[in-house]
Amino acid sequence: MKKDIHPNVSKTTFRCNCGYEESLLSTKSGDEVSVEICSNCHPFFTGKQRFVDTAGRIDRFKKKYAKFQQGK
Repeated sequence: MKKDIHPNVSKTTFRCNCGYEESLLSTKSGDEVSVEICSNCHPFFTGKQRFVDTAGRIDRFKKKYAKFQQGK
């Protein structure tokens, strides 16, 4: 392998908003990374239906396309 071309790998703590915490190897600098959603709380992996609304996107969509909804 060539010298000095590979990134530095260090142990990093990943924390989710749901409270899940995992220590993994990462090339990201810093000791801690915060994420909004993880495999522990994501609807695809949990099997529970839940809308993940970031910054009111669902409300903005409904407001924008309200005239196309049936019954209005």
